[in-house]
Amino acid sequence: MTDTLKLTGRDLFWPPADELTEAAERIRARLGDWPPTHAPWRICLTAPDAPNGGDLIVVADEQHQHEQHGEQIARWLVQGAGVIEAGKNGATLQLGGERYRLEGQLAEDWIAALAAFLDCGFDPHDALVLALAWRDGDEKRADDAWPSDIAHFPRVVGLPAAPSQPFAPCPHELGLYPVLPTAEWVERVAGFGVKTIQLRRKSAEPAAELKSEIARSVAAGRKHDARVFINDHWQAALEAGAYGVHLGQEDVHTADLHAIAAAGLRLGLSTHGYYEMLTALHFRPSYIALGAVFATTTKVMPTAPQGLSRLARYVRLLDGVVPILAIGGISADVLPDVLSTGVKSAAVVRAVTEAADPAAAVASLQRDFDR
Repeated sequence: MTDTLKLTGRDLFWPPADELTEAAERIRARLGDWPPTHAPWRICLTAPDAPNGGDLIVVADEQHQHEQHGEQIARWLVQGAGVIEAGKNGATLQLGGERYRLEGQLAEDWIAALAAFLDCGFDPHDALVLALAWRDGDEKRADDAWPSDIAHFPRVVGLPAAPSQPFAPCPHELGLYPVLPTAEWVERVAGFGVKTIQLRRKSAEPAAELKSEIARSVAAGRKHDARVFINDHWQAALEAGAYGVHLGQEDVHTADLHAIAAAGLRLGLSTHGYYEMLTALHFRPSYIALGAVFATTTKVMPTAPQGLSRLARYVRLLDGVVPILAIGGISADVLPDVLSTGVKSAAVVRAVTEAADPAAAVASLQRDFDR
C-alpha cells in the first residue's frame, strides 16, 4: 500500500481544499483496498450555488447558526443535498428524508476521514459513523488503520430506552443457523442435530395457523435441545415460550422490548451497516446479525450486499462485544470464505431448503464449522 492514494482527480471538496485533499489521501491509503466508488459525493464547507444529490453541506450546529441556516437547510434538502450539522459533541446528518444523530468526539481531521470513508464506498450515514470513530494520527499506526475500537465509536441519539433488564444471553458461537419457512422444516432440521434455527413466516396467514406453526417449532426445539428463534412475530413467540425472537431495525420502535426481555427471551437484531450496528447495540441484544453479506433472493434488502471485506471489519469491531451472525446469500460454496473472516455463526436458507438431500447438506455445512 502506498503512502498516498490519489483522489485529486475527483471533486472531493467545495470550495477546493488542497490541504484537506492531501489529508484524505493519507487516510485513504491506510484503509485497505476497496472497489472504486461511483457515488459522486462532494463535501461542501460552504454552500454551492446549486446544491445537488451528491453534496454533503457541513454547517455548525450551534443554536444561532442553526437558526440562521434553518431556511437554507430546508431548501438544500429539497434540492437533494445532504446536510451535516457538526458541533462539539457530535454531528447530525440529514439526507433523503432521514435524520441520523450521533454523539461523539470530532477529531481535527474528521472531514478528511469522512471523504476517505465515502471513497471506500460507504453510504454517508455509515461514513459519518466511521469519521467520528477516527482519531487524529490513526493513519500513522498501521497499514490498515480501520477503526476497530468500539470505545471510540459514537452513540446514536434519540432512540427509545433500552429495557432495564438485559436480554438473556445466547452462546457466543451459534454455529450453523438455518432460517426455515415452516414448522415442518424446523422439526426436520432439528432432527438432523442442528442447534440453532429460525422460523421465518412472511406470508399473511390466519392468526391460529401462525400460532400453531410457532408452537410446533418451539416444541421441536425443546424435543431436540435446539435454540429456536421466531422472526418478527414476537407476541406469538412470547405466548409459546420461544427461546428467542429475531427482529428488524424498524421493529425496535414498535415491539415491546421490555416484555420480551422480562420474559427471558433472547433477542437478535438485523443490521446493514455501522449506523444500524450502533442502534442495535443500544438495546443490548443477545446477538447482532450482519448482512446481507451477498445478494439474496429470499427477501428485499434495503442496502447493497456488504461483501466479505466489510464483514471482516465488522467482526473485528464486534468480536468479544456481542455474538454476531453473518446472514444473506450464504451458500455452501461461499461458507468457508465467510467463516474465514472470523465470524463463528452464519445463517443459511436455500443451502438447506433447496438441497436435493437436506440431511447430507446440513452434515456438510456443519463440517465447515468444525474445521
